Amino acid sequence: MRLRSCLAGLALVLLEAFPGGAAQAAEECPAKSNAMEDIIAVLNGAPSCDRAMKLFEACAYGASGDVQFGEAVEKKCEADFVGQAKPPQKLSYQRELAACDRKYRNKSGTMYISATAFCRAEVAQRYSRRALKAGGAGR
Repeated sequence: MRLRSCLAGLALVLLEAFPGGAAQAAEECPAKSNAMEDIIAVLNGAPSCDRAMKLFEACAYGASGDVQFGEAVEKKCEADFVGQAKPPQKLSYQRELAACDRKYRNKSGTMYISATAFCRAEVAQRYSRRALKAGGAGR
């Protein structure tokens, strides 16, 4: 009974850390290998923020290496909004990123480092989508 409770708890943690679960992992990572450099190259080559996020989901390690992948996605997404964002928007964005950094701060294990990277990338993706919607661009 105790094992069943532990497994159920672990499943909840993983669902929280990786929203969408198996549905997001449906796409295979198109990188030529699992090497970090190859995955980062694929992320940097993505045509849009949304595509970079999909690739991040497909290529993620589920560990601390995801920090570099998340940073590549953040950078791709920020290109859509940082230049035209006003100071209050930039401050709001920084606060949301900081909230991601705090969310799993006291948790141990590399999967929480990955969850933080995903949280930050999702924030950047949200801001990108808002900016593109407001600008009428269809990227």
